[in-house]
Amino acid sequence: MANETDNKWIGKRTIRPDGEDKVTGRANFGADFAQPHMLWGKILRSLHPHARIKSINLERAAAAEGVRAVMCGDDLVHFPVDIPAPAGPQDLRYVSRNVMARDKALYAGHAVAAVAATSARAAEAALDLIDVEYEVLPWVIDVEEAMQPDAPVLHEFMYTQGVDPQPSNPSNISSRSGLTLGDVDAGFEEADIAIERHFKTKPVHQGYIEPHACLVDVSPSGQATIWSSSQGQFMVRNVTAKMTGAKLSDIRAIPAEIGGGFGGKTIIYLEPLAYTLSRKAGAPVKMVMTREEVFRATGPTAGSSNTVKIGARRDGRITAARATFRFQAGAFPSSPIRGASNCAFSAYAIDNVKVTGYDIVANRPKCNAYRAPGSPIAAFGVESVIDELAAELGIDPIEFRLMNAAREGTRAAYGPTFRRIGCEETLRAAQSHPHYSAQKGRLTGRGVACGGWMNAGGESSAQINVNEDGTVAITTGHPDIGGSRASMVNIVAEILGIHYRNISAQVGDTNTIGYSASTGGSRVTFAAGAAVWQAAETMVEQLRERAAMLWDIDVDAVDWKDGHAHPAGSNAGEFEPLSLAELASRAALTGGPIAVQTSVNAQGPGPAFATHICDVEVDEETGRVDITRYTAVQDAGRAIHPDYVEGQMQGGVAQGIGWALNEEYIYDEDGHLENPGFLDYRIPVASDLPMIDTIVVEVPNDAHPHGVRGAGEVPIVPPMAAVANAIHDATGLRLGELPMSPPRVLAALATKGENADA
Repeated sequence: MANETDNKWIGKRTIRPDGEDKVTGRANFGADFAQPHMLWGKILRSLHPHARIKSINLERAAAAEGVRAVMCGDDLVHFPVDIPAPAGPQDLRYVSRNVMARDKALYAGHAVAAVAATSARAAEAALDLIDVEYEVLPWVIDVEEAMQPDAPVLHEFMYTQGVDPQPSNPSNISSRSGLTLGDVDAGFEEADIAIERHFKTKPVHQGYIEPHACLVDVSPSGQATIWSSSQGQFMVRNVTAKMTGAKLSDIRAIPAEIGGGFGGKTIIYLEPLAYTLSRKAGAPVKMVMTREEVFRATGPTAGSSNTVKIGARRDGRITAARATFRFQAGAFPSSPIRGASNCAFSAYAIDNVKVTGYDIVANRPKCNAYRAPGSPIAAFGVESVIDELAAELGIDPIEFRLMNAAREGTRAAYGPTFRRIGCEETLRAAQSHPHYSAQKGRLTGRGVACGGWMNAGGESSAQINVNEDGTVAITTGHPDIGGSRASMVNIVAEILGIHYRNISAQVGDTNTIGYSASTGGSRVTFAAGAAVWQAAETMVEQLRERAAMLWDIDVDAVDWKDGHAHPAGSNAGEFEPLSLAELASRAALTGGPIAVQTSVNAQGPGPAFATHICDVEVDEETGRVDITRYTAVQDAGRAIHPDYVEGQMQGGVAQGIGWALNEEYIYDEDGHLENPGFLDYRIPVASDLPMIDTIVVEVPNDAHPHGVRGAGEVPIVPPMAAVANAIHDATGLRLGELPMSPPRVLAALATKGENADA
């Protein structure tokens, strides 16, 4: 790993290369693209949460004024339900049926047909002319109700996986999975105290500001171009091709700037529909979701019903931990149950662990990833019980966590033995922070919580070109959500020894850069950073070789320092140093353009951990909870660009506070979402939040040349538990259901008062 003590650019707060365009409105997002003779696509969505589609008649819509194309599920490739159809981490049996219903509509908002017309108004009017005959079926939304033997079954072909013998009757339980370390029963026998609690969470949306949008142009030759907002243009190309029967080589997917994703844009909803309509109409088709469509039809994270039990000795040592997670996947399988199971107890060195996870379908939109998917839900339960155990044992909450913290050499229940990690360091930094020892007021409580995420590596490509004047252009294959272009610029500036302002960075499309997996899982700075580092190091070798050619000396006699080639040893006095600009101007004499392209499959991302401190004030008359102070401590491995690490931390805290106090999907008695917009779906605004203090701890990841771990997922993991623990400290209430909204807090206060009176 490189020596970081004398860096000039890595770890510095350089100006974001795409920042000016974004703050001035010049950047192009998904809905900003247009083409001549463009059509507008609109989607007809089911009003029923569960209904068999008996027939769809598109004839009246097709004949309507301005309509150029119509489609339904029959126009997409059919994937048999009994044969898995993987496309990366996605199963196309389910993704394709989520994009557009086939035999059944499985949630209110499920797409059943689409039209393309010469105006958005004409397309909207044509939707009313589509005749759909439904057989309305019983439906189920709550995760616990969906598990019952008499619950309405969404998929007659679904039999619970992971159960031996496999059940003979279909059910809504898609799968059961588990992790075991040691002997959990023996561990609980060793415990002097054990606490078991039940927790329930509601689905919450990622809340990205930009809705899903795309523009697709399929030419008569079959060549197609897709402009869209997503977290991965290669994912868009791959899934669209498979759903429409196109060849990958016939589709060029161009990433727009992205107005937020947080995991919610790692899957597609519109592109295969726009592709099909464009192919039929012979014209470009643009589709943009309304905010209501975003809420009714795109993936929130899972709701859940969970049980956590932890046992410890009187001396403070945790002896055993057990958790059962029941996650709501939405209409199709694949909830983030694996993330919850893996991360639940990963912050602690516990010899005996057992985790069981259930993936459950219900009549609501298919859930999707949301920052550290699964881990925040698990941490809410685990960290609440940890806090309660510390209180029962009379041990300071942070001290109790330190006594049991995972360290280098700890074996995690999900398999790995940790290399060097920073969990303990974040706890000690929080413990010594002035916030932890500050005075508290009446009805003010303080809570702490830990949490972690596995992080990810994987496939990334990078290209570095030296321009004729010595400036440099970087191209990577990852949509930039959190400032990754700035981090790539810092890495290349450091290695090449040039000013970062002489480097531009862009995100390439599927025809201009090698395959790159999607942006997500806190993988881009780690994986793309490794590719960029490798490309830059290769370029330095190439620049040394070119200088050696010009000087007619051996390449080993050339050094590269501060953006210049220097002759070394006995040649030092014979030649003047050559700058990058001089080498670029003479590139034709030394072999032609100076360019390097690299692709990697980055391994060893290294888990990251955080410790948060939260102060709350509770209004006993209204049940309102105000966050009065918040400090987030996180191990980033190495902060390539500290501003954006801190921004990720603050953003994750803000989202976690919303999840803790206000956010939830609310359904009426007919299975319809009642709050499909930011007016009624209450995300935090500036007045809801204090200034969020951040402490970046740097425990380098030894598997990365610059120590990177990834920073985007971890900060959303501890907040719900930290808020819950603070509310308990303020009121004595131990709340086990999210959100801890004013009505729930007020009801709990009333119940507490009644019990006290009794």
